[in-house]
Amino acid sequence: MVVWHRILDLDELSDGRVTVVTVENRSFAITKFEGVYAALDNRCPHQGGPLGEGSIEQGWLRCPWHGWDFHPTTGKPPGGYDDGVCTFPIEERTDGVYLGLRPTPKPARTVSDVMIETMVNWGVTHVFGMVGHSNLGVADAMRRQQEQGRLTFIGIRHEGAASFAASAYAKLTGKPAACFAIAGPGATNLLTGLWDAKVDRAPILALTGQVDTQVLGPGAFQEVDLSQAFQGVAVWSQTVLATSRHAELMNLALKNAILKRDVAHLIFPNEVQQIAAEDVSASDPKGRITPLTIRPPEPAFEDALQALAHAKRPVTIVGHGTRFDMDGVMTLAERLNAPVITTFKGKGLVSDHHPLGCGVLGRSGTPIASWFMNEADLLMVFGASFSNHTGITPKKPIIQVDYDPMALGKFHKVAYPIWGEIGETAKLFADRLTNKETVDQRGEVADRWSIWRREKLRRAGDDRGKGLNSAFLFAQLTEAVNADAVIAVDVGNNTYSFGRYFECDAQSVLMSGYLGSIGFGLPAAMGAWCASPNRQIVSISGDGGFGQYMAELTTAVKYGMNITHVLLNNGELGKISKEQRADQLDVWQTQLHNPNFASYAENCGALGIRVQNRSELKSALRRALDHHGPALVEVITDAMLI
Repeated sequence: MVVWHRILDLDELSDGRVTVVTVENRSFAITKFEGVYAALDNRCPHQGGPLGEGSIEQGWLRCPWHGWDFHPTTGKPPGGYDDGVCTFPIEERTDGVYLGLRPTPKPARTVSDVMIETMVNWGVTHVFGMVGHSNLGVADAMRRQQEQGRLTFIGIRHEGAASFAASAYAKLTGKPAACFAIAGPGATNLLTGLWDAKVDRAPILALTGQVDTQVLGPGAFQEVDLSQAFQGVAVWSQTVLATSRHAELMNLALKNAILKRDVAHLIFPNEVQQIAAEDVSASDPKGRITPLTIRPPEPAFEDALQALAHAKRPVTIVGHGTRFDMDGVMTLAERLNAPVITTFKGKGLVSDHHPLGCGVLGRSGTPIASWFMNEADLLMVFGASFSNHTGITPKKPIIQVDYDPMALGKFHKVAYPIWGEIGETAKLFADRLTNKETVDQRGEVADRWSIWRREKLRRAGDDRGKGLNSAFLFAQLTEAVNADAVIAVDVGNNTYSFGRYFECDAQSVLMSGYLGSIGFGLPAAMGAWCASPNRQIVSISGDGGFGQYMAELTTAVKYGMNITHVLLNNGELGKISKEQRADQLDVWQTQLHNPNFASYAENCGALGIRVQNRSELKSALRRALDHHGPALVEVITDAMLI
């Protein structure tokens, strides 16, 4: 049975010309030669060149890739060779030109189908990436999952944004998302975002195409040794082969990502992706994952318990590793009347309006946090890395709790290193300290906040006539943003000022913590929107950071992402200028040439608002936050008032 498809008007193709038509996802080269129409397979049998993009020269259809000739109506090559192209029935009728095709059989189930189904069964619901020539088979398997409503694919403009978005998704939810790229430059563009996930202990899955295995080695187009390139960043990386246990490879990739909170990587050579796998079943995580509620070793726990029993002014410090265990930690802190300080990566884990909340410790922090740390007689540190940015003093007795034994006492000796799941360990302490009496420090916390808020108000009034100051901007943003918003911040003075001046309620804060990669803010907001589309999503950056991935604003528009980006434009890489001055160096090569970012946002299809005066800020923020879809508020700021 042949089904006829109308493909051209009668006068659409002139004699001696060739064009491409697509019918039922198949591509055909349609020729007209000496008044006769013909339909040929569009794929050259040698290198796969698109014959419909060639030309008819001296009676022969020439392949545009390597110049081999075929007869334009029979598809046969000159010289009697047998490497011709298939032809298909074609008819010229009164109303147009028709192509006859037999019904297309149902697509064969492939290796990629098995692996992507397994990935979805493990709970991966979002993939951020770019479809290209060396990952088409995997992309087609993703398309089928998306058509079934089981997967969402977000096509980005730069692969670095894909890995940042996936990293932010994992930081917010604790669950892996995937990023996706072609071989060569597409894969290597993922690396920065993957390193961000790795050093901040966020589970993430990287899927990369690869050139055909038959041309690996000599140096094929876009060939990169991806196993070697990803060796440092991926805790687990494997190439998918024709003989692999395909579902098991995806099982192992996701098991490594989830249990180790790290990067897993799968490499898909081009020719393996569409190998038939009709009788191969997908897999799932049943029976493959253990609960991670690890109780601490009893002797170490008892020693720490005794130290807590004798402490009068204990203080709690929580880091990024505590983000999913705060209920247990807060129960303990409230039982002990212990002020709660966060690292910068932990900002927002406790409300700044909680009677024991003391804000951020360290370079991005408040004088409240450092005061209580210095007044403490014991520090309880949960899920923190002890980075020099935070500055947890080693001069105090420290109970350190972490699920990773290598994190305990990493940089210096601590009095009580406790290996265990953070929420479980905090609950054990609270259960054993029911009658513990300590100094109630809530009144001191309130006093210290009063002092700091008076100082912030004074700073907010500073005005040199060169743009808005950070204290004023973040005071306005504190009032405007929803209490349960997700806030993705970038890197630079804008982020230091956010840590210092913005007062959190129940917001979730995302940042490129240990890697500190500029450009994180907007892609991270995209990942956050995919993870929590019903929450208010805000991203904050300087002009330097926004410039790194500003094309992703078109991605946000394409998918209708409800994101408000607040851009602090001071015309320079302000943090670097500050560091040059601190090192008594000339300020050099930090000035930026910027467009009008608000106009750029409008050109992309987003809402763009430019703020140059203090009186304009409140209404601009309100308008942007109320806008349904992407919005950008460009605020002209003073580089010196941070």
